[in-house]
Amino acid sequence: MTTKTMAKMQGKALWYVGPGRAELQEEAIAAPKPGEVQVRALFGAISRGTERLVHAGRVPESEYDRMRAPFMGGTFPFPVKYGYATVGRVEAGAAELRQRIVFSLHPHQSLFTLSAHAVLAVPEDVPPPRAVLAANMETALNAVWDGAPGPADRIAVVGGGLVGLLVAYLCARLPGAQVTVVDIAATRAKLAHAVGARFATPDRAPRDCDVVFHASGTAGGLATALRLAGEEAPIVELSWYGSGDVAAPLGEAFHSRRLRLISSQVGAVAPSHRSRWTHQRRLAAALALLNEPALDALLAPAMPFEELPAKLPAVFGAESNVTCPLIRYPAAE
Repeated sequence: MTTKTMAKMQGKALWYVGPGRAELQEEAIAAPKPGEVQVRALFGAISRGTERLVHAGRVPESEYDRMRAPFMGGTFPFPVKYGYATVGRVEAGAAELRQRIVFSLHPHQSLFTLSAHAVLAVPEDVPPPRAVLAANMETALNAVWDGAPGPADRIAVVGGGLVGLLVAYLCARLPGAQVTVVDIAATRAKLAHAVGARFATPDRAPRDCDVVFHASGTAGGLATALRLAGEEAPIVELSWYGSGDVAAPLGEAFHSRRLRLISSQVGAVAPSHRSRWTHQRRLAAALALLNEPALDALLAPAMPFEELPAKLPAVFGAESNVTCPLIRYPAAE
C-alpha cells in the first residue's frame, strides 16, 4: 500500500464530547468490501433543532435508542458522533457508483465507508450543496403526508425554520393553496416569499385554517398553531422538545372545535403511505424535490469543516438566524 493510499484511509469526524463541547477526532477508515463504497465528503448540513439538543446533552434517556442516527458513533449522552446530512463523491468501491455524487445519512465526517445501499446518487439537476437538504426535505414530505393538505386549502406553517420553510415550499405547490409562514421574526418574510409562501407575524396570521403545521419548537408557537386552526382541522406537530416540557393549551375551544393534534416524526413513514413506501424510496423522492434553485436561499454561507468545534456554540445560539448551517469539507475547496 502506497503512502498516498494510506493517507486516504484516515479521516476526521465531529464528536459531541460534553455539554456544549465538540471536537474533531481522527478516524481509521476501512477499505470498502464488495457491496460497499468509500465516500469523500464535500458538503454537509447541521440540523439546528435536533443537534442543538444533542450538543447540550438534552436527549432524554427514554429516547436514547429511538434518537440514534443511522450511522451514529458512541452512545448518548456523550461522546457521540452525530448528524445525518452528508454529500460526497464515491472514491472507491461499487463500480456503478464510482465518482458519483451521493447523499447519505452519515454523521459529519470527511471520509467514510458504508454499504452501497446506504447512499443515493444525487440527481444531476441538484447541486451538491443543495443536496444536503435531503434529510430535512424528507421530514417535510412525511409531515405533508401526515397533514394531507389539499388544493385551495388555507394552510399555516408556524415556525419559519428549515423544516417549516420546506413544508411551506411543498404546500405552496398545491393548486390554489394559500400558504402562510407564521413567525415572530419578521426577518423570515424574505425566506417565506422565496419558497412561494406568504408571511405573517402571529398577531396577523390567518385564522380558520384547514391545516396547520407547527415547527417552532416553542410553547408559544404551539399555542399560535392551535389558535389558527379551523373547526375540526388537524394541527401537525413537528417540533421535538427533547427532555423539556411544553405547555399545550388544550382548554378553551380545543374540544368544542374538535381540533386534532397529530404527531409527525420522520423515523416512520406516514401511515397513509407506509404500506407502499420504503424509507429509501421516500429519501429518493426528497432528493428529487430539491431541483428548485429558490431553495438555495435556505443555505447559509458554508463553514469550513475544520472550524466546526469553535463555531457550533454560535450556530446553536438563540440569537442565530441561520436557517441551514452548511459545512464545506476540504475536498470541496
